[in-house]
Amino acid sequence: MKIGILISGRGSNMVAITEAVQSGLIPDSEVAVVISDKSKAAGLEKARALGVEAVAVTRKGRTREEHDKEIVSVLQANGVELVCLAGYMRLLSPYFVKAYRNWILNIHPSLLPSFKGLDAHEQAIEYGVKLSGCTVHFVDEHLDHGAIILQKAVEVKDDDTAESLSKRIIKYEHESYVEAVRRLAAGEIELDGRRVKNRQKHDC
Repeated sequence: MKIGILISGRGSNMVAITEAVQSGLIPDSEVAVVISDKSKAAGLEKARALGVEAVAVTRKGRTREEHDKEIVSVLQANGVELVCLAGYMRLLSPYFVKAYRNWILNIHPSLLPSFKGLDAHEQAIEYGVKLSGCTVHFVDEHLDHGAIILQKAVEVKDDDTAESLSKRIIKYEHESYVEAVRRLAAGEIELDGRRVKNRQKHDC
């Protein structure tokens, strides 16, 4: 399975997925291209250091759909079958979602449907929850809304700041994203409406 990864910043989840692919932890897969909407994203150099093609497709004042059409063309030129958003800070257009329907994943640093959007760690602390975490989900046309594949819970401590909570959750983000991609690539899960289920194995 050829994987394309979209980033906007440091790309730590991108690195985790790429290293898992290259080590065989995610078997029979290849990270074909890493794309950023920001030319100076630190993750681009990290991808190149891992031997992966990395390109910037900047917005340049274009509409969301115009920008997405160029990204989709780069993904398709590289034979990408699965798209992983890894800190990509832009909502996808309906055009993009349609092009890769049910083959786009995202990771969000909260237990969705709680605390969508930006500053999820701050939202969790301000609300006073005792558990936060991360969620890997399919991407649809709405913000942090698609069917949930996998979630990991992390305790919120009394003295937590957004930064300290983020540092504890990021480890689980990496593990969860790798596991979700592995399961999807291996054909172990299937989508049934909003529910992601383990695929039934039939005896021959």
